[in-house]
Amino acid sequence: MKFVLVTGGVVSGIGKGITASSIGLLLRSSGLRVTSIKIDPYLNKDAGTMSPYEHGEVFVLNDGGEADLDLGNYERFMGLRLTSEHNITTGKIYDLVISKERRGDYLGKTVQVVPHITDAIQSWIERVSTIPVDGGDEPPEVCIIELGGTVGDIESMVFLEALRQFEYRVGRDNFCHILVSLVPFLSEQKSKPTQHSVRELRATGLSPDLIVCRGTSPLDKAITSKIALFCMVPVENVISVHDVHSIYHVPLVLLSQRVPELIFQSLRLPARPGVISRDWIHLTQTVEKSDKRSVSIALVGKYTGLKDSYLSVIKAVHHSALALDLEDEIIWIDAVKLEHNDREEFERLKKCDGILIPGGFGSRGVEGKILACTYARESKKPFLGICLGLQVAVIEFARNCCGITEANSEEFVEGSSENNVVVFMPEIKPGVFGGTMRLGIRQTKVRSETLASRLYGGKTAIYERHRHRYEVNPRMIDLLEKSGDLVFSGKDERKERMEILEMPRHPFFIAVQFHPEFQSRPMNPSPPFLGLVAASAGLDLQSPEVVKLLNNDNAISLIAPKPRRESY
Repeated sequence: MKFVLVTGGVVSGIGKGITASSIGLLLRSSGLRVTSIKIDPYLNKDAGTMSPYEHGEVFVLNDGGEADLDLGNYERFMGLRLTSEHNITTGKIYDLVISKERRGDYLGKTVQVVPHITDAIQSWIERVSTIPVDGGDEPPEVCIIELGGTVGDIESMVFLEALRQFEYRVGRDNFCHILVSLVPFLSEQKSKPTQHSVRELRATGLSPDLIVCRGTSPLDKAITSKIALFCMVPVENVISVHDVHSIYHVPLVLLSQRVPELIFQSLRLPARPGVISRDWIHLTQTVEKSDKRSVSIALVGKYTGLKDSYLSVIKAVHHSALALDLEDEIIWIDAVKLEHNDREEFERLKKCDGILIPGGFGSRGVEGKILACTYARESKKPFLGICLGLQVAVIEFARNCCGITEANSEEFVEGSSENNVVVFMPEIKPGVFGGTMRLGIRQTKVRSETLASRLYGGKTAIYERHRHRYEVNPRMIDLLEKSGDLVFSGKDERKERMEILEMPRHPFFIAVQFHPEFQSRPMNPSPPFLGLVAASAGLDLQSPEVVKLLNNDNAISLIAPKPRRESY
């Protein structure tokens, strides 16, 4: 097993995740089996209870793991299906060690950071790196490890020490260290911050083999030579990654500077030609096209202050637009402003080609989302609701079409009420938030001759990832479907839980309880998003080009997963 460690210097948020994902894509393109691990040095056991404003979106994995959004980048770029074990946090490690101490596994010894915590980190990496994640049964050959945060952070110190020991444990020929650092431009490019980051690394006993320099423009030759000299790496191992048109160009930038070949040399692997698939090159060419027709999608949310809160949703819209040769434009609509009858915000909503309501929690902004549902239903504007988006669509329909004027969700109304059309799922433990939702990949039975069936290529069973603790009230189903203006076209495997709703008399109105955005890929867009973008652009869903995209038998949502982790 070979290991590639990616760390970051100077500041956070400079692109370690995209760099790690791009390296993984290039290594896979060269014929290697690749896996990836993200280390987050926070004390939370996982990202499940963290605010989107604090940490961006929570990415959900097949087994129900709630993870850092970088795992979404890994899956999208490398075509992997990772597990909750591929996201290591300080909380998980300490919980493991303390549990072992309580069982008496340490035979009465004093439990310490070194060696017990550092040993636990190394054992975790060694164990998880062998798990097949590409759909086959063969173990990976290369594991890419990304350490979150910035070199010098006190939270990361224990992981840096563990990784120093790990490098010695697996052997220098099996370990390649890549530092991603910022080269700021202040009248000229400055190398000093990168030099300081390397010095911090050396103080921990680690030294980079490659330095990936991020900046607004390509690295000057003089600065490249200076970084090589003072950081003691060969000049060719100083890689310039400047801002590009899209993140899909980053693998090409790395490939042009022979990064796969440099990694092979560092890991003592036989030389292989650096390649990338024609499909990926076509993808980058499609992104660059300037003559594409634009389609605008209103994203009605309440975390609009941090766009990463909806990262996978944004990517799913973008993937669909690329597949249809369109230029997507996300129009951010603040649900709280709609709630407060902000006329200007409502006018912005009306000008959009389609409306999308993503998931969320809490009552803030919900009435604004309900107003957006009303407008989409009455104006015949293409609409897609996800998770909470389905629930507010049900509330809106119950209030305005079924005569239940006080209809609401148990999430927003204290105590039980006969008007609650959305209720708490009975198997969920109230009052405990971490890891207690309905999580992970589940089967949905799709009714034939429906919009949902057309979107999923006529399949009667699909597999999508879930993250919710409320559901449509089973007692209200007959009343909601009575008029025929709303039907539940998708249900769970027992046909008890409502998974998909649509409005047959509306040109395109569909909402899903699951999160299809988590399985959308650059060259394999999610069916509900593809349908929304196509309908918003005025394309006929029955046209040959759209049908061909929807009838993709390789779509991840149509592939039955391996057994889930039953604790969720």
